[in-house]
Amino acid sequence: MTACSDHVTRARTHVTVHSLACPVCPPAAGFLCSPTVRMGVEWFGFSYAALVASGGVIGYVKAGSVPSLAAGLLFGGLAGLGAYQMSQDPKNILVSLIASGTLAGVMGYRFYNSGKFMPAGLIAGASLLMLGRLGVRMLQKPHEP
Repeated sequence: MTACSDHVTRARTHVTVHSLACPVCPPAAGFLCSPTVRMGVEWFGFSYAALVASGGVIGYVKAGSVPSLAAGLLFGGLAGLGAYQMSQDPKNILVSLIASGTLAGVMGYRFYNSGKFMPAGLIAGASLLMLGRLGVRMLQKPHEP
């Protein structure tokens, strides 16, 4: 099957759902398409993952804390995986929910005990924001193409 240049260009940024005959492509090409469905990149989730991972690296560089490095990379990686999964399917939030929920609890507890904003308060706050975003995402109705 071949596609016209318009469809090849649109396929780079959109997922094309094939169901109806395309009025632009020649019928002999056998290219079937319908309006495209946007699958947006989960920028908020990827930013959160980068914040968590960079916090672990900074903790290691400043204080030599190997547990900070390990936890930062582990939870940053999980948050990044969750953001990738949400980019593919907006309702696939389980990994992000586990990562941000765990960090909100652990870092919130550390912030409560120490009263220091950095790093526990920052990560707890960012994790609560991420949990709020995931809650909104769960309540949204799916978009129909």
